[in-house]
Amino acid sequence: MFRGENGKMKTQHDVNTNQYQDKSEAYLHSQVHAQGVEFAKMRELLQKNSFKKVLDLGCGGGHVSYQVAPIVEEVVAYDVTQSMVETVLKHAKQQGLNHVTGQVGCAEHLNFAPQSFDCIISRYSAHHWQNVGQAMLEMKRVLSEQGKVIIFDILGQSDPILDTFLQSIEMIRDPSHVRDYSLQEWCNFAEYAGFRIETIEKQKLELDFSSWITRMQSPDHAAETILYLQSKVSDRVRKYFDIQADGSFCSEAVYLVLGQA
Repeated sequence: MFRGENGKMKTQHDVNTNQYQDKSEAYLHSQVHAQGVEFAKMRELLQKNSFKKVLDLGCGGGHVSYQVAPIVEEVVAYDVTQSMVETVLKHAKQQGLNHVTGQVGCAEHLNFAPQSFDCIISRYSAHHWQNVGQAMLEMKRVLSEQGKVIIFDILGQSDPILDTFLQSIEMIRDPSHVRDYSLQEWCNFAEYAGFRIETIEKQKLELDFSSWITRMQSPDHAAETILYLQSKVSDRVRKYFDIQADGSFCSEAVYLVLGQA
């Protein structure tokens, strides 16, 4: 922890809340967050297993909730930022999804009874968590015996050259960023919590620099620093991330399905 301007000790949860408290509408309308082939995979898994109760963990703008609510009996939109949860409930109600409820909290401490959910879905959230290992243990606790966990997130790299670049630009853009985890790190987290990895799939994610920066309300000096870093990287980094003249680039995302071991 560290001290904020008022001298109060600040946690990573405080950083996350402060960073996102005024961005719920931006994430609601973000095309990157609203679209993705992973949604069809999520719905297929839910229907195949006849799952009824879903936890949207780190709900953000609520796109997981909107996508899966029509085919399940209950969705709990859960986020550390209250404005995010309020936005999800507002727009779910407008869509007639009255069985979407909300709760504010962090991933490391889920205020639910054991085996409360058939499926837990976390999309673009885990890279903000303070302690992924603890969060995974909590997910295991509140998941039913036959339940599944779906995690979709930006994928870190095992190669230090590539990983250093990715983590650097992520944190310059968004100070609440903790880490994009590599596939090996995700395997370690799953083993630590006692999950069995059932599915590993990678996806390419194209990021338009202007909207990527605007969505986070990153200051000009942050955008300039990222562009500077992009201009100085090796050809190997430039090619891997497909860095364009305007700063747009590509990342990898990973789709994981975990089952109870």
